[in-house]
Amino acid sequence: MSSMAKPSFADDGSLADGGIDLNMEQGMAEHLKDVILLTAIVQVLSCFSLYVWYFWLLAPGRALYLLWVNILGPWLAADSSPTTQEPNEKKQRRQERRQMKRF
Repeated sequence: MSSMAKPSFADDGSLADGGIDLNMEQGMAEHLKDVILLTAIVQVLSCFSLYVWYFWLLAPGRALYLLWVNILGPWLAADSSPTTQEPNEKKQRRQERRQMKRF
């Protein structure tokens, strides 16, 4: 984990990647922290029962949920036909006059 937190620099000395801060509440760090906590909880509770290892199925379940909510769901529910509204004649003439004034 410490290697992920180290910043990396480009050849000219500029910052290329600032590293991951596990205290961030957005992005990949939030999900990484969730996986680390799930791993710790499963390891501690597995001392009492071997069936606790099934809690590891929560990680891919959450990944599939996030994939559906953020990517697949909106993509499948998107309107397949592009809606093109034709501007009425007055608006079109006004836009043409503005274009002519610019040149």
